[in-house]
Amino acid sequence: MSVADTTRFGIADYVVFAIMLAISAAIGLYFACSGKKQKSTREFLMADRSMPVIPVAMSMFASFMSAISILGIPAEVYTYGTMYSWSILAYIPAVFLSSHLYIPVFYNLQLTSVYEYLELRFNRPTRMFGAFCYILQMVLYMSIVLYAPSLAVSAVTGMNTWVSVLSIGVVCTFYTALGGMKAVMWTDTLQALIMFMGMLAVLIQGFKTLGWSQVWQDAADSGRTDLFTKKAFDPNPLVRHTAWNLVIGGAIYWTGTYGTNQAQVQRALSVPSLKKAKIAYLLNLPGLLLIIACGIIAGLIIYSYFRMCDPIANGRLTASDQVNR
Repeated sequence: MSVADTTRFGIADYVVFAIMLAISAAIGLYFACSGKKQKSTREFLMADRSMPVIPVAMSMFASFMSAISILGIPAEVYTYGTMYSWSILAYIPAVFLSSHLYIPVFYNLQLTSVYEYLELRFNRPTRMFGAFCYILQMVLYMSIVLYAPSLAVSAVTGMNTWVSVLSIGVVCTFYTALGGMKAVMWTDTLQALIMFMGMLAVLIQGFKTLGWSQVWQDAADSGRTDLFTKKAFDPNPLVRHTAWNLVIGGAIYWTGTYGTNQAQVQRALSVPSLKKAKIAYLLNLPGLLLIIACGIIAGLIIYSYFRMCDPIANGRLTASDQVNR
């Protein structure tokens, strides 16, 4: 039996997968049929500004820690080593700056969209241009976010990749369109918990099979523990990853994302007060750091497990298509 055969879904796996999709759809139906039934803009887009802090924090964490991170971070560490760990430090200033510099402005103005601010500050054409750029960015981003988990689903089920893309897209569109922002954030909470449980399952099984000392020794022997080497602090901007570009560049990038991206700001503005919005940002931070750390450790475990028969080195996988094969 091949490795591919042993990783294919069984009946229990299909049942769990179907239940997760069904619960996500049910959340949308519940919020569509309860309360004010999403009849007002405030209810649909802003969750009536009545969301509890915990689901908002988990939704903020889940919104940009997608399958790209769950699959991409272990692949990065497997291929290039632990240098990416420096990116953890980028999130700390980004979250603090976003919660204390940007969000107070948007919250005190009681905005629904960050692009309303552009109209207040400049003019309507500026607002329309900013909104257009955001829509274009998110269309491109969401195409990757949908494609990444669809590759994984295709690999373990044999399902056609595009059927998987369509299935996931339809379910997400369904609960979002019916349940509005409340459905989105409660579904994000569910998905964040599933992400954590999945990553923990990988780590537990990996350590049970290999042991931490073996994992770290294999990483060290292969030169993947390069976190504090001279290369890590090389000021050359042409070096792929260094502490400088991961921390400084990452902090700038994530401050823009958490401070001005509509997907994040809209979640922050759905709580009853500015104080709770700031708390949601701060509670989101541990989840970010933990999932990245888990991804980094998972990458080391995967390398240790496959080090004697590297599927990329022997041609069974390609760096551009690691999951699908």
